[in-house]
Amino acid sequence: MKAIVLAGGFGTRLRERVPSLPKPMAPVAGHPFLEYVMNRLISGGVSEIILSVGYRADSIMNHFGKIYRDTVVSYAIETEPLGTGGAIVHALRGIDDKPVLVINGDTFLDIDYGKLICSYTEAPTQVAIVLRKVPDISRYGSVLVSDERVTGFQEKGDSGPGLINAGVYIVQPGIFEEHGLSGKFSFETDCLQQYCAALSPRAFLTDAYFIDIGIPDDYDRAQQELPCVS
Repeated sequence: MKAIVLAGGFGTRLRERVPSLPKPMAPVAGHPFLEYVMNRLISGGVSEIILSVGYRADSIMNHFGKIYRDTVVSYAIETEPLGTGGAIVHALRGIDDKPVLVINGDTFLDIDYGKLICSYTEAPTQVAIVLRKVPDISRYGSVLVSDERVTGFQEKGDSGPGLINAGVYIVQPGIFEEHGLSGKFSFETDCLQQYCAALSPRAFLTDAYFIDIGIPDDYDRAQQELPCVS
């Protein structure tokens, strides 16, 4: 299965720490964060990685090139910000209509992608979402699940334990045309939340190590933790 990695973010909240790099290229223990993400994909047997890039795309393209660890790497370059949904649609152009793995380039989840893909293949759906159990949902919002299906999303504001969207999906490309989604849009809000009932996404639950480097405190924590689990 091919994978799309969303790596076009500006990293505004990390700008003080990494002023001249896109967020996924922020150094963690001497390596770009994106290396940890891609290494995990490759170890799971992903056949090709498509990097969706925008801000400072050159720094990503020069680092990874066309082959990284014997895996083909291609690039979908945004000339203007398209949002997470628009970036996925843009990256899908020119490839087949088979299901594709989609992940955020600024989060790391210590799961076996090979097992995830195998489980999905046994019972494919239009969308599958990996959900992470956390002790406090306040930073992320939460996801509601019933009988292994996502039934709804709650915005940020509540606190306490729950399930959060870990930023890992398997998507059948046809969902975007089916729901008239194109141009600039949010995959999370304009697709998953808007059409949750119709899509009935399958939920994969995990308690695997997870980190989002979007804020300085977690970026600092990644320096110590990530090399121990990757």
